[in-house]
Amino acid sequence: MKAFLNFIDGKWVGSESGATFENRNPADWREVIGQFPSSTTGDLERAVNSARKGFEEWRKIPLPKRGEILKRVGDILSSKKEELAQMMTREMGKVLEETMGDVQEGIDTAYYAAGEGRRLFGKTVPSELPNKFAATIRRPIGVVAAITPWNFPLAIPTWKIFPALLCGNAVVFKPASDTPATANRFVEILLEAGVPPRTIQLINGSGSVIGKGIVEHPGIDAISFTGSTAVGKEISGRAGFLLKRVSLEMGGKNAQLVMDDADLDLALDGVLWGAFGTTGQRCTATSRLILHKNIHDTFVEKLLARVQTLTLGSGLLPSTKVGPLINESARKKVLEYIGIGKSEGGKLICGGEVPKDPRLSHGWFLLPTIFTDVKPTMRIAKEEIFGPVLSILSCSSLEDGIKIMNDTEYGLSSSLYTKNVNSALHAINEIDAGITYINGPTIGAEAHLPFGGVKSTGNGHREGGWQVYEFFSEVKTVYIDYSGRLQRAQID
Repeated sequence: MKAFLNFIDGKWVGSESGATFENRNPADWREVIGQFPSSTTGDLERAVNSARKGFEEWRKIPLPKRGEILKRVGDILSSKKEELAQMMTREMGKVLEETMGDVQEGIDTAYYAAGEGRRLFGKTVPSELPNKFAATIRRPIGVVAAITPWNFPLAIPTWKIFPALLCGNAVVFKPASDTPATANRFVEILLEAGVPPRTIQLINGSGSVIGKGIVEHPGIDAISFTGSTAVGKEISGRAGFLLKRVSLEMGGKNAQLVMDDADLDLALDGVLWGAFGTTGQRCTATSRLILHKNIHDTFVEKLLARVQTLTLGSGLLPSTKVGPLINESARKKVLEYIGIGKSEGGKLICGGEVPKDPRLSHGWFLLPTIFTDVKPTMRIAKEEIFGPVLSILSCSSLEDGIKIMNDTEYGLSSSLYTKNVNSALHAINEIDAGITYINGPTIGAEAHLPFGGVKSTGNGHREGGWQVYEFFSEVKTVYIDYSGRLQRAQID
C-alpha cells in the first residue's frame, strides 16, 4: 500500500499524530489506492503559518509572471492527461471519458488564468475635481482556503486554486477524503511548474477537524467551498461572524423541460447524459425531467428503452457507461430516497436496486433508476439525491413547466428543449437558476464562463470565467491629486 503525505511548509510530511486513513476504489472496494494522513489542528497551524510567509513572497511576483507559471501548469496537465484521468477513475469511479474531460477542464482553466495575468483590469474614471486622477487596482487578499469535493477531483480544485494564485494569494488546499490521490498529484504538478513551495499547502483530513479548523483559523482570510448545502450553511454562519470572505457552491435539483415542439431524440440524448453521467453525482445533474403532456408517454417509452442499454462497470473499461457511487454510505442514501419515492406514490419503471451481476459485487453500483407519476410536492422532486435517480413530471404548458421547475429551494442549472425561439427567450428570463441551457442538458459548463446558482445553491459568488477573480482579489481605490492645493470632494 502506497503511503501519501501532506505538503506543509515546503515538505512532504505525515500528520503529527501519525494517524492515517485509507482511500479505496469504489468500483472494487478491495483495491486500496493508498494511505493518507489524518491531519490535526496542529498540522493546520503549521500549514497556515507557512502560507502566510508564502503569501509575502508570491504576491511580489508580477502578475504576468504568475500567469506564466500557471501556463506551465496547463502544459504539464496536458502532457499527463491520461495518467491523471486513470488515477481519477480508480479513485472516484466515473468513466475514463469523463475523467479525461475533468483534466481538460483543468487545462482550460489554467490557460484562461494565464491570460488573466495580463488582463486583471482595474478601472480609470473621471474625478469630480480638476487636476485629480481616480482609478482602482486589484490586490490579493492573503491566505485563502480551497475546500473541494470528490466528484470533480481535479477540475474543481483548479477553479479555485488557479484564480487564487493568479491574484497573488497563498492557498491552503483541503481535498475531499474520497479523492486525496488526485489532489496529491495536482500539488506535485503545481510545484513542478514553479509555484513556490510555501505558496501551496496540501492538508488531508476530516471536515470535522480540518474543515472546521479552517473556518475558525484567524490566519485564513477567505474560503472557497464546494459541497452540500447543509455544510455550506454552517461555514457561512461561522465564517460570516468572523468576517471572512466566503464563496459557496452547493446543491442542485436541476430540471430538463421538454416541450411538445422539441427535437425528441436530441432531448433524449440530453437527459441520458444529464441524469446518468457521473452516475448522477454532479451538482448540475438532471434530477427532474418535466415533459409536456402531449409527448410524455412517447418520450418515456423511448427513454426506458435507452436506459436499459446502459452498461455498468469499472470506468476503465471502454464498454462502461455508468460507474459506481462513491462509497457505501452514498449508495445507502440513494436507496433510502428510492424507498421514499415508492412510499410517496411514484411509479418505479426501472432500476431502483443493486445490480445482481456478480462482477459488480465488490463495488458500490446501483441500477439507473426512473420514477414516473411524480408530483411537484414529493421529496424526490424537491430534495437533492446525488445519484442515478430521475424523477419524471408532466406539465400542460411552458408556464406550467417553468412553475414546476422553479418549485425547489435550489437554483443551479436548468434546461429547455424547444424549437420556438420565443419560448426559449421567455424561459431564460423566467427560470430561477444561475445557468440555463437551451437544447442542451443541464451539465456541460465551460471554463471561461461564470458558474454558480441562486437560492440555496450558493451565496451570490461565481466560479469560472472572469467573476471568480473578483472573489479572490480586493479592490483598492487610488486618488492622485496633482493640483498643488487642497481640494475637498463634495465641498469645493
